[in-house]
Amino acid sequence: MGFQDGAGVLRIGDTVVPLEIAASYRARTRGLLGRDGVEGALLLSPAASVHTFRMRFPIDVAHLDRRLRVIAVTTMPPNRLGLPRPRSRHVLEAEAGAMARWGLRVGTAVSLERLGHP
Repeated sequence: MGFQDGAGVLRIGDTVVPLEIAASYRARTRGLLGRDGVEGALLLSPAASVHTFRMRFPIDVAHLDRRLRVIAVTTMPPNRLGLPRPRSRHVLEAEAGAMARWGLRVGTAVSLERLGHP
């Protein structure tokens, strides 16, 4: 499953979350650096690990397998290096506490939809 940079929505059951997709090397490298927050979530694809060096706020991190099923969820404070997850193909990032509010946990299957594309 290949993605392109752009906007979309993340569906977690009945919950719909605004999504920013970072699929190019440049967009994945930039990620959430330099921001004071994020509305919704950021999908990094492909990705197996993340870091929070030079970030201004703690984030929730969910690792997704190739079928978009959550295999790990953690909260990372700024200036940390996350462990790589061998089965991880994509990583979702959101402000700390957001994923619990959305009901996102290990085993949850999510779906993604690019805006403007069926």
